[in-house]
Amino acid sequence: MSKEGQNQPTSTPPPIPGRPGGFGGAHKRGPVVKPRNFKETMKRLWHYFGNEKRMLLVVFIFIGISSALTLLAPFLIGKAVDAINLDSQGVDFGLLQVMLFILITAFLLDAVLNLLQGWLMAGVSQRIVKRLRGALFQKLQKLPVSFFDSRTHGELMSRLSNDIDNVSNTISQSTTQLMSGVIVIAGSLVMMLVLSPILTLASLVTVPLVFFLTKTIAKRTSVLFKAQQVQLGKLNGHIEETISGIHVVKAFNHEEKVISEFEEVNKKLRDVGLKAQIWSGFLMPIMNVINNLGFAMVAVIGGLLAVDNVITVGAIASFITYSRQFVRPLNDLANIFNMLQAGVAGAERVFEVLDEQEEPEDIEGAIELVNPRGHVVFENVSFGYRRDVPILKNVSFEAEVGSSTALVGPTGAGKTTIVNLLTRFYDTTGGRILLDGRDIREYTRDSLRRSFGFVLQDTYLFSGTIRENIMYGNPEATEEEVMRAAAMANADKFIKRLPKQYDTLLSENGGNLSQGQRQLLAIARVILAHPAVLILDEATSSIDTRTELHIQEALLTLMKGRTSFIIAHRLNTIRDADTIMVINHGEVVEQGSHAELMKSEGKYREMFINQFKNVEIAVE
Repeated sequence: MSKEGQNQPTSTPPPIPGRPGGFGGAHKRGPVVKPRNFKETMKRLWHYFGNEKRMLLVVFIFIGISSALTLLAPFLIGKAVDAINLDSQGVDFGLLQVMLFILITAFLLDAVLNLLQGWLMAGVSQRIVKRLRGALFQKLQKLPVSFFDSRTHGELMSRLSNDIDNVSNTISQSTTQLMSGVIVIAGSLVMMLVLSPILTLASLVTVPLVFFLTKTIAKRTSVLFKAQQVQLGKLNGHIEETISGIHVVKAFNHEEKVISEFEEVNKKLRDVGLKAQIWSGFLMPIMNVINNLGFAMVAVIGGLLAVDNVITVGAIASFITYSRQFVRPLNDLANIFNMLQAGVAGAERVFEVLDEQEEPEDIEGAIELVNPRGHVVFENVSFGYRRDVPILKNVSFEAEVGSSTALVGPTGAGKTTIVNLLTRFYDTTGGRILLDGRDIREYTRDSLRRSFGFVLQDTYLFSGTIRENIMYGNPEATEEEVMRAAAMANADKFIKRLPKQYDTLLSENGGNLSQGQRQLLAIARVILAHPAVLILDEATSSIDTRTELHIQEALLTLMKGRTSFIIAHRLNTIRDADTIMVINHGEVVEQGSHAELMKSEGKYREMFINQFKNVEIAVE
């Protein structure tokens, strides 16, 4: 719709009427005040595993076997060391060969199992993320227009890409590492106790320090990773907005300005990202120091016990290896926890969108709108995007079947709001709207919207061929119908001059066509849809005067037998409308034909004379 229609409600916070949604709105939105907790988010993620739970069971079995082999290796190493009897200057080669054979076999099997579990887990994570991304995209299609008016495209893209990628990394890497880490930690502790309770006690002295360090740093990094994702969304929003409006940026010589704005947002992202990385980077070096202190204590106490023949050298070798296996997963778990924080932060942002309120469901017993005629009645309709700021106040009018109604008035008066309510992009807060004698809420929303055709001020075309863009209005149309619609819109002439004609590929939003050509295709798209009600929002505003004459002729042909609503600021384009309604401050202050309103010497006459005071034109 026009810019007037972009000031729509959102759940939190509501936009201020008169201020278009955009990058500025996203800045004011800021981070979520009450983020979901870790446990809640992980519980919700678990629901997306679905049938993958069986595959996870297989992966966990592999992890269990691999972890058992990891725990077996230090025991075999100890036995191999003890096979070398230094006291008798003899070596038990038989035992040594057996231990080495079993050890090599264990290492090879462990490697194979790690490859298998990595391959399986990659598939699991990608399928889960596919479902999550699909759910998010489907949700976006069901959200009201108001949701998108307060958020930038880049910020939403960040949730679909970056945040979900973080979730993918968390599932594919953290899950297996967490499972194997827990098994290895528990198994290593048991084996350490079996080998030497005294050495076990000595090695566990450092564990409280590890947990304290992990908790302190994780608490800080969780906040920073969340802030990092928020800043990344803002940066993406700024980039998307700047690239989309690059022609405007260059036309007003604002390159330096947008670069400065980018640097500001980029600097904030750098600062929060730097803090997050520094804090998470503190973990490993400090933990290595703590671990080395623990190993030194084990070595000293183990040496003393070996001298007293309390423990063998092979047992000490095994114990040191188990000690390393016990501490290493603790280090890994700390890193995993950082990864989980980033993944949970991404998941929370995805769930924020999934929890947004969708468009209201059709009422029970809603009927399909079949063969609509286009008789529209507004009965005391009131509406406000915010309760304390009414936009429409008790608006009442009737549009007969096949009639044309022009809506004129200053920007922000409520013109676009009227058609937004008619199409049920929003529901009235007072009064009702009738279409063919029934309240529009009694129809299913899909069938209601199929009865409308839109030609908007801001034309949007999709990537694809010209034929595909025209057929967007009617996917079942034949080639002949497509060409006829293009001819009616006077688009056929320029299409046939293109090298591939109707098979010409369009770039994003038809960037390789002129604005006028894009508008012609948009009109052809509506013609092909055969709607009962037409909504023309400054439909010819971007077309040159000569082309406008052809378009006006095509639109007059299209409007025959169809109810039409025309939003216009150029009053000469709506002189032939059956009814002209002047909207001001949310009220219908005047209505009638052009001739009637010119005689009344009211608001319309004043607007008309002011618009053409420098043009020699009859005002009668």
